[in-house]
Amino acid sequence: MELLLSGCLTLLVFALGAAVGSFLNVVVYRLPAGLSLLYPPSRCPYCLRRLNAYDNVPVLGWLWLKGRCRFCKRRISPRYPLVEAATGILFVLVFQAFSLSLPTVGYWAFFSWLLALALIDLDTLTLPHALTKSGLLAGLVFQAIWGAVTTASVAGAASYLMTGIGGAVVGLWLFDLIAIGGSIAFGQTAMGGGDAKLAAMMGAWLGWKLLLVAGFLACAVGAFAGGGGIALGVLSRRQPMPFGPFLAGGAVLATFFGDALIATYLSLFFPTVP
Repeated sequence: MELLLSGCLTLLVFALGAAVGSFLNVVVYRLPAGLSLLYPPSRCPYCLRRLNAYDNVPVLGWLWLKGRCRFCKRRISPRYPLVEAATGILFVLVFQAFSLSLPTVGYWAFFSWLLALALIDLDTLTLPHALTKSGLLAGLVFQAIWGAVTTASVAGAASYLMTGIGGAVVGLWLFDLIAIGGSIAFGQTAMGGGDAKLAAMMGAWLGWKLLLVAGFLACAVGAFAGGGGIALGVLSRRQPMPFGPFLAGGAVLATFFGDALIATYLSLFFPTVP
C-alpha cells in the first residue's frame, strides 16, 4: 500500500510538472516575440485553429495526435512534449530530494525559470530581462519566507534575505568581471549582459557559495562543449554560443549536489588539522 501511494504521489507530481512545462512552452515561444502569454489560447502555429482541450494534455496530447495538428496535419515539433516531460522529471527529482516542503515548492519555481531562460537563450541568444528580474525577486522572496519559517523570527528572515542579496551581488559582479576580462583577452564580446543577470538570479536563490559551484560547473561544461564543437567543426572559434543553458544546468546540479561538492573540496584541500 505504501509503495502504491508513493507511486501515485510521484505520478501526480510528474503531471503537475508536465502541466507547468506546457506553460513554459508558451513562455518560450511568445515572450521573445512580444506576444501575450494568456491570449489567444493555444493554437496551431500554421493553420491558427484553436486546439481542443484534450489535445492540450501534456505529453499525451502530442502522442495521441502522432505529432501532427488535428486540423491541418502539419507536423508539431517534438520539443513540446520533451519540455513537458523534462519539467515533470525535474519536479519529481526535487520532490524526492526535499519531500513535501517549502524548498520543494521554491525549487519547482526556480527550475521552471531556469528551463524557460535556457530554451529562450538557445533559440534567440538572449535572456529576457523580464524573466531574470522576476526570477531574482522571486528568489529573494523565497529566501525571506524560508528564513522566517526555519527560524520563526524576523531576524532569521532578514538573515536569509541578506544571503540571497549577497548571492545576487556576487553573481552580477563576478560574471560582469568575467565578461570584461574575456572581451579584453579575446578582442570580442565574450559574454552577454544577460548571463550576469541570470547569475544574479541564481545567486538570489542559491546564495553565493552554491552560486560559485554552479558557475564553476557551467564554465567547465561550457568550455568542454565549446572546445569539442570547435574540434568537430560544428562551431567556429568566433561563433557565439549560448551560455544560459550551461548556467541553468550548473544551478540545477548545485541545488542537488552543491553542498556535497563543497564538503568534498574542503576535505581534500583543507583537511582538519588534528
